[in-house]
Amino acid sequence: MATSQATILIVDDHRAVREELAFALAYDGFKTREAGDGPSGFEAAQDPTVDLVLLDVKLPELDGLEVLARIKAVRPDLPVVMISGHGDLDTAVLAVRRGAYDFLQKPFGSDRVLLSIRNALRAARLQAENQKLRATLAGDYDLLGDSPVMQQVRSMITRVAPTDVPVLITGENGTGKELVARQLHLQGRRAEGPFVAINCAAIPAELAESERFGHEKGAFTGATAAKPGSFEQAEGGTLFLDEVGDMPLPLQAKLLRTLQERVVQRLGAQTTRAVDARVVAATNQDLTRMVADKAFREDLYYRLHVVRVQMPALRERPEDIGLLANHFLAGAQARHGLPARRLGRGVIDWLAYQPWPGNVRQLKNVIEGAAVLADGNEVVVADLMAVASPMPARDAGRETDWFAFEKLEDFRAATEKEFLRRKLLEFGGNIKRTAERIELMRSNLYKKLERYGLK
Repeated sequence: MATSQATILIVDDHRAVREELAFALAYDGFKTREAGDGPSGFEAAQDPTVDLVLLDVKLPELDGLEVLARIKAVRPDLPVVMISGHGDLDTAVLAVRRGAYDFLQKPFGSDRVLLSIRNALRAARLQAENQKLRATLAGDYDLLGDSPVMQQVRSMITRVAPTDVPVLITGENGTGKELVARQLHLQGRRAEGPFVAINCAAIPAELAESERFGHEKGAFTGATAAKPGSFEQAEGGTLFLDEVGDMPLPLQAKLLRTLQERVVQRLGAQTTRAVDARVVAATNQDLTRMVADKAFREDLYYRLHVVRVQMPALRERPEDIGLLANHFLAGAQARHGLPARRLGRGVIDWLAYQPWPGNVRQLKNVIEGAAVLADGNEVVVADLMAVASPMPARDAGRETDWFAFEKLEDFRAATEKEFLRRKLLEFGGNIKRTAERIELMRSNLYKKLERYGLK
């Protein structure tokens, strides 16, 4: 906000003081409003057009410190600068504790008042921008889905996030485990701190210890300067250990010590350093089996597995596919400057039928590719098929016993129904194109669809 557009509320029981401040502020381009007592000052401060309050400590009917407390209760982001002719250190400290930005003692020069106002407005603007950015980032990390399993995941996050207990997130690749970790961070008391993510499977073994725990200068060849590890980088925030099941056993022992004692020892250091970071781990592996096979430390497993969040595979929540697909389409169009298009008829059915071995990540990539290739006003099934890698059948791994039918007629009907259903999905529900491709008259196709309940 430009200062010339800011409105300053002056609350003081001395008219001369109000007029003097109003004159100085107006000369510098500010708009002003005035109030002569506590109740009217509090009422005026609730007006959203007021950008800052100059508030006297000694006021009739309602004390300035009480007015400050009430203002902060209804408008916590409104900057308030306290002014007083009887200022003392205790009063100033109390005012700041209650949320005042600054404390000015009368008499004061106009330059001092203007400096305090500009600084307070600048701080409020930066805070608002930071909140807006945080809201945008939080939106980018939203866990979308209205299915019961996703509602359970979000409920678990809401309950666990305010605590510091370690969380183990499990699930297949591409299900959104990092999104869970970020939500735990954003909804927790460490949201203002850093979020540091490490992929334990992606770091070469010779660098893994240095990356996680840091090193001192000269600790090894090439260590020309000291470097903090990921635990120190996450100080006051959250450390996300992705694919923790791929961590070598020697490093598991060191990680366990760090979690137990809350200290790290850099490579080449003789002393330890205290660290304060919440640890959230994730894996797509069966850690219980790895523990049984002596491939993962049992004590570390129980240290990480205080609370477990299981992310469902996309095939386990098909009712969310439409919501996800539309969200990814809108995002792709915004990122790449593409024309606004909608998902065509039959697209959601086609998407819901696919097995999605790569889960949500694969769905997002397919939608994004189809959005780039699409023509016209719609993204159609053909666009999706042009970018989707061949996927196994939805029922892969579960053999259908076609020979369980007692009559040939029942066998033929079942296979014909499945054939027609898949062809309809392939052509996005387009009867004309389906009939042409399978070389069947459209009228006959309509009859078969009606007979099998596919219409």
